[in-house]
Amino acid sequence: MAEPKKTQQGRTRRELKTVRAMIGICCRAHHEPASGGLCQECLALWTYTEQRVERCPFGASKPTCKNCPVHCFKPDRREQIRQVMRFAGPRMLWRHPVLAILHVLDGRRPLPKPRRGRTTEREP
Repeated sequence: MAEPKKTQQGRTRRELKTVRAMIGICCRAHHEPASGGLCQECLALWTYTEQRVERCPFGASKPTCKNCPVHCFKPDRREQIRQVMRFAGPRMLWRHPVLAILHVLDGRRPLPKPRRGRTTEREP
């Protein structure tokens, strides 16, 4: 089972842990992986998600992706993670209640400013 990297800061690491748990719930329900981990499709989504979160222009103060003004995910991956969250979100309250509640609270945080050197909009 791939876990978030230890180099991540507190809230970012927790957000990755939450997304990893959601992908795991969805994968076990729909794909029934033989090894007990993730199937290849879900593992690819997890790897992509981890890379995108690591490169977030907001850094450690990033908002939840749903509330973010910058969409780092490609449209097809964004739809894929949205489907995972739609399925796993309600189930998170039973399987990972602390992560679920903290994720909801994180979604209510005010939007931060991006780190220096990165822009939130494309320049012409």
